[in-house]
Amino acid sequence: MTTTWLVNGSDTAVDPGDRGLAYGDGLFETMAVLDGEIRRFDLHLDRLIEGCRRLKIASPDADAIRSDLEIIRPRNGRAVAKLIVTRGPGARGYLPSGDAQSTRIVGIGPWPDYPASNYTKGVVVRNCQLRLGENPMLAGLKHLNRLEVVLARMEWTAGPWDEGLLTDSSGSVVGGTMSNVFTVRGNTLLTPSLERCGVKGVMRRVVMELAPEQGLEVEEGDFPPDVLSKSAEIFLTNAIFGIWPVRQLDQQRFAPGPVTKKLMLALETDARG
Repeated sequence: MTTTWLVNGSDTAVDPGDRGLAYGDGLFETMAVLDGEIRRFDLHLDRLIEGCRRLKIASPDADAIRSDLEIIRPRNGRAVAKLIVTRGPGARGYLPSGDAQSTRIVGIGPWPDYPASNYTKGVVVRNCQLRLGENPMLAGLKHLNRLEVVLARMEWTAGPWDEGLLTDSSGSVVGGTMSNVFTVRGNTLLTPSLERCGVKGVMRRVVMELAPEQGLEVEEGDFPPDVLSKSAEIFLTNAIFGIWPVRQLDQQRFAPGPVTKKLMLALETDARG
């Protein structure tokens, strides 16, 4: 499958003066497509609209987004949809125009070829050296300024690692370069609070909503990396791959545990789109 893009509903190029290109002034969503259905579209749209509100970007019309996706989505099989919203074109300088009209960009691309063993045996994860800067005004948002994560991901190009975990400047765990992280303590899921940095993922939200239905409590907080190394179970979440058990973090080995397996099964049967 080749990647197909629409800009404001048309097969046109992005304006070179768009603030998304110049400053990373915008937001994005990455969504799973299964047999033509955009999975959990409403949750992605909720996060996008909240991000636009916090960044004071004109929210795109939800019906226009749906129309764009309807045009380019495949009807069969799996694919990945990407939705980008920028503040739109503007004059030179950081101060945006008061009447800026946002740009919406929608694309469809191929589904990643993840090994089945990522789900059955788990993934190998490393701790990254890079530390994320803290900015509560941007915390939780999936904004276009991803240079920190780009640099973190460049820490490995080969080897056994499937993902890298990041901490903030205070040394607290934030999450992976493309995922959120959970650890299991008895009947409680512990996950970073993400009030200072990091992205509050859609699949993170889904798991936090599924947990009480499975008899589990959820605790959000700040904790150092050694909490993970002492855990019985660790798993990662992402809107595309769902849930991955962690079988190794640096030199510490784990096995996919009963709580992780229970949540994976619950996610498979979840009817919330």
